[in-house]
Order: sequence, then C-alpha cells, then structure tokens
Amino acid sequence: MSYLIPALAPEAHHEHSIEIEKSRFIAWLAHAPTSDGMARLLARAHLTHPNARHHCTAFIAGAPNEQNAIGFSDDGEPGGTAGRPMYQVLEGSGVGQVACVVIRYFGGIKLGTGGLARAYSRSVLEGLEQLPTTTFTPRTPRRFKVGFAHEADIRHWLSGYGVPIDGGDYTADGVILTAGWPLGGTPPPLEELRARLKGALQVLDETS
Repeated sequence: MSYLIPALAPEAHHEHSIEIEKSRFIAWLAHAPTSDGMARLLARAHLTHPNARHHCTAFIAGAPNEQNAIGFSDDGEPGGTAGRPMYQVLEGSGVGQVACVVIRYFGGIKLGTGGLARAYSRSVLEGLEQLPTTTFTPRTPRRFKVGFAHEADIRHWLSGYGVPIDGGDYTADGVILTAGWPLGGTPPPLEELRARLKGALQVLDETS
C-alpha cells in the first residue's frame, strides 16, 4: 500500500513556529524510516536549541498505521499533554516515516493541561500542512530471467508500470533483471508480460 512520506533529504527538517501566551512552540518534522531518524532529529534540536524548556517528540517510523515502530515523549511536560497529542496528529495525517520534535520556550504563562495539548497538537498540525511530501511504495526484490532478444521488451514493460530495475546480471543464455516489485495494492499483471514474451520469461522469485 502506497503512502505519503516527507520529501526531505537525510538530516534535513521542515520547521514551523507558533506563539501562544508568550510561549514559543517550534515544530521540526523530518523523514524517519527508522527510529534512529527520531534520535538524530532530537539530537540536532538539542544542539540548536539548548536553552529551550522542553523538546517533546513523536514518530512513526513506518506506514501511517504502523503500531510497532512508534513512540512519543512529554519531556517534562505534564503526562499526556505533549507527546501523545503530537503522535495522534501524526497518526491521523496519513503521512508515514515521519518524526517530529516540538521545542518549547516557556513564556511565563501556564497554559493548563488542555491548553498544552492544544498547543502541541496545533504546532504539529500546522507544520504538516506545509510539509513537502512524496508517495512511497513498499517494494521487494523480484528477479526475472529472459533471453537477450527480450531484454528491451521487459525493461520497457517494467518501466511502463513504474517498476524500477535495481540491477542486471548477464549469463551465457540471457539476463536476470532484479526489479523493485510493489507490495500491496494492484500489482502489474504478470500474465500480460508472459503473453507479450510468448512464454520466454522465468520468474525466479514468486511472490504474492
């Protein structure tokens, strides 16, 4: 199943800042395909804003419905007022592989538990509205073997369905192409390819 992810380079982040009752909330959003991405983003936030009162976090290091590689932290704010509201916004956004730090500079006016939850949620929500994204399709390697005469045909067919070719190995009697086969959704119709190549196709990795 394809889903949106942040369209950001490694070690880059998208920033959005709001001010509520003199407290400043700075949301950093980054691409995090693993939980290490969350750790690196938090470390950079601490280095850039060492004097901030709180560095609250939330992340989903996988698909938007991922329940394993997730996490959140209130970082000293009252329990349940920062990390969880931030995570809930991420979870409902449809964006995966995403990490967020909200950096708070306390302005001297207490917001209360409800006010804090709304502030952290709003900071992440507004940041997500401006976050550049791209579509990510989970893929698995799949190998196809054809004779030399059919190499151009299979390359053209795979390209037409948006399937990337990650490598090719040439043997005495043909070529083995390794493709990034999409997982989930409606896969490209292999029967169409078999018919096109008139049976001159070997699928070396049978996947569902």
